[in-house]
Amino acid sequence: MDYVKMFNGMHPGFFDDPGIKGMPKNWVFSELIMDLRTDSPLEVVPPCPEDIAFGEYKGDIDELKKVVNEVDEDWVQYFSKRSRVFCAFDRDEVVAFCVLCDLGTHDDLKVGGPGCVGTIPKYRKMGIGLEMVRRATDILKNEKYDISWIHFTHIENWYKKLGYKTVLKWNSDGIVMEEA
Repeated sequence: MDYVKMFNGMHPGFFDDPGIKGMPKNWVFSELIMDLRTDSPLEVVPPCPEDIAFGEYKGDIDELKKVVNEVDEDWVQYFSKRSRVFCAFDRDEVVAFCVLCDLGTHDDLKVGGPGCVGTIPKYRKMGIGLEMVRRATDILKNEKYDISWIHFTHIENWYKKLGYKTVLKWNSDGIVMEEA
């Protein structure tokens, strides 16, 4: 599969963006995929606390944006009433979130993925975020997506715990590594 072509199709002009061009050259980010036609996300070990619930967000978008802002203020712009957001809840409180993205059809493959994945600080290191991404990936598989794509991350080993594979690495100059 030509992942560079697929990346460029999903993100045309990405490396021309001033925000990307202005990043330090030593910052290297990864693109990961899971082929949902043949693979499923791995179980989270150890599992997250049993009292955490998961589901699509149906509440007030402004309340969700407050939670997103706790994790990364730059991500708030990606959350709107039209966003499809999958969350982890502790009772009625959102403790982790991700946008379920439809990235289109590329090389006759339906591509989607969890994006802007975050867990509020006091709920980190409990397996909640991993379990949320595992379930979000399962949703994509059940909806007949062919590829789940993780875009623009510096925590590739975290996603690899679920079975995602690195296919590209890039910096402000462009693609610096392609997996064979």
